[in-house]
Amino acid sequence: MTKRTDTLKLGLFLRATGHHLAAWRDTGSQADAGVRLDHYVDLARKAEAAGFDTLFLADSVSIRGIDAPTFDRVIAPSLTFEPLTLLGALAAVTSRIGLIATASTSYSEPYNLARQFASLDHISGGRVGWNLVTSSDAEAAKNFGGADPRLQAPHADRYSRAREFHQVVSALWDSWEDDALLLDKANGVFIDRSKLHFANHQGEHFNVRGPLNILRSPQGQPVLVQAGASEDGRALAASTAEAIFAAHQSLADAKAFYADVKSQAAQLGRNPEHIKILPGVTIFTAPTSAEAHAKHRRLQDLVHPSVGLALLSSLIGGIDLTGLPLDGPLPTNLPATNASKSRQKLIVQLASEGLSLRELYLRLAGARGHWTLVGSPEEVVDQLQAWFEGHGADGFNILPPTYPEGLDDFIALILPELRRRGLVPADGPQGKTLRERLGLPYPQHPAQQRRDAITPATPAEPVVDTRREWSIAI
Repeated sequence: MTKRTDTLKLGLFLRATGHHLAAWRDTGSQADAGVRLDHYVDLARKAEAAGFDTLFLADSVSIRGIDAPTFDRVIAPSLTFEPLTLLGALAAVTSRIGLIATASTSYSEPYNLARQFASLDHISGGRVGWNLVTSSDAEAAKNFGGADPRLQAPHADRYSRAREFHQVVSALWDSWEDDALLLDKANGVFIDRSKLHFANHQGEHFNVRGPLNILRSPQGQPVLVQAGASEDGRALAASTAEAIFAAHQSLADAKAFYADVKSQAAQLGRNPEHIKILPGVTIFTAPTSAEAHAKHRRLQDLVHPSVGLALLSSLIGGIDLTGLPLDGPLPTNLPATNASKSRQKLIVQLASEGLSLRELYLRLAGARGHWTLVGSPEEVVDQLQAWFEGHGADGFNILPPTYPEGLDDFIALILPELRRRGLVPADGPQGKTLRERLGLPYPQHPAQQRRDAITPATPAEPVVDTRREWSIAI
């Protein structure tokens, strides 16, 4: 392995009772945790004290599978708070950890979203990130315009809207220059009007004048996170993302994704080091490997077959698998999905290994397509280190299988081993803002960039480009 000079980043993915499909049924779980603020406050404080860099919240603007016969068995994970509302509460009880919320470009408006994230960034002292997604669930369309699921936009159209949405939000976040506020009481001048800027955006999807009615973010702009892995998703991530939440099952796939996205970013003139790739991983651990595998089996045994099949159906794009033999194969003639293309591709790849429907849904039950590790602390950290030093990851989004046990196990067993090997800082993350914690640069305001281009400052020392060459063939 090649020793890296940086340390890996750690995010905690919050999800009600945990990420395993049967987590809510576990004896140690609080089944209604998704609607209990005290539950999330406890997790946030634990994560911050342990040295996690970020908290991450997913979102959905619908309840998936509500019409399915098995809905009464899976509703628990769907009942949870809206992410920005929840992170507003968690911002008040934490002071250092980053706060990343998911918000869809499919069923939001740029001005409202820009204002909400900018407000939370000020409230938290510059600790906020936006996970930009497009809504892939056909159920969501029924909540925004009618009962016809065909109202869900085609995949390419969703990403076209997302690209323009990001352009508008970014322009709105730059409505004010950093020093626009004068507060000159003697002369009665509140702002420097020359440092106030209008978006004046007129495009295919949006017409937005601006400016935003809140000052520029304490960290310049909230950190932009992205999670798409399709061709459209990778292109959007390469051009806009500063952190990527990825899903891979092998180091080879992780390395290929890592090299591809960073190569695309370099070709667009971006510094690839300014994109942090953070695959998701669910970890079952205990002092011994045998104990860890026993924990894993305990939850696997709680997966009801009809619920497992419903999960598999959802992840491959809502294709009905009812009536197929559980010990038979996944059909090979699956229609192309308009939902998550990358997740369907991942599952088809798993099925090609000879897994039956039952084996597939059990493989996916722990993390819904993300990586699952089961083993002693040494065994688990060996794998995390291999991905990090093999340039398959810059860190990881941790998906505990259950709360609070899964998080407590990670803090008590995995973190000490990561620190012992120097993979995470012994004294915890440094930096007040999320950008500083992730090692991302402060984005200079475009107006200041233009002024600097006209009268460039003379550097005290020659500027050295430390970017890697990212045209590596995998």
